[in-house]
Amino acid sequence: MTAETSLAPATRGDRTRFVLMHTSHPGNVGSAARAMKVMGFADLVLVTPRFADVLSQEETVAMASGAADILVRARIVGSLAEALDGISHACATAMTPRDFGPPTFAPRDHLPTLVEAVQRGDERVAFVFGSERFGLANEDVWRCHACLSIPTHPDYGSLNLAQAVQLIAYDWRSALGGFTVQPRAAEPLLADGAEIAGALAHWQQVLEQIGFLDPAAPKRLMPRLQQLVNRARLTKEELHILRGIARAVGRPRRARP
Repeated sequence: MTAETSLAPATRGDRTRFVLMHTSHPGNVGSAARAMKVMGFADLVLVTPRFADVLSQEETVAMASGAADILVRARIVGSLAEALDGISHACATAMTPRDFGPPTFAPRDHLPTLVEAVQRGDERVAFVFGSERFGLANEDVWRCHACLSIPTHPDYGSLNLAQAVQLIAYDWRSALGGFTVQPRAAEPLLADGAEIAGALAHWQQVLEQIGFLDPAAPKRLMPRLQQLVNRARLTKEELHILRGIARAVGRPRRARP
């Protein structure tokens, strides 16, 4: 294999490759690149796609939506054997098990078994996806060490190619340990009892002023408002907004010209 077609890892430390076989729709290639990037993978190889220029087509780049760097580094080869150069464990993807070939697993059953060897540097893993119309040929499945079947509803298991790439990429990233979720910003401070009491007194004053509340027969309006506020668990900022509304309502109205 010449230096120009060498399938060395696309990025340093990247020990995962995604292989797309005989793709026919440029948008799926772009969407697959996007699915890879959001899960932190970058090594993409296409085997005899329908269009030789698929990696640079406008639809491909548009659907990549910010993952154009994946497309720039992607390679096109003529056979699955070339695509698996340097790979020690290949996983075919298929909806149904084959009569003959590698064992079939759900991704979440098989992928955790690969993690230790990959993290030690002993394994390089490839996920092989078939064409949009025909999936993987038996000969391609037989080249792989395992077959991954994504569990779907028994009455309808049709997945778009990019959707399948996203699901496998997510399960594999999860098996590798996932990404740290950024902590949420500090919760806003809740209004305390004194602030709520002051607001209720303010609202009572305004409600009497506009004639909504009869001070001679208040019934249970204010206790009900108290319970409403308690359930709402208003923040200090929200309470300030509501008091601002009360001030605006209580202002004398200007006569219209």
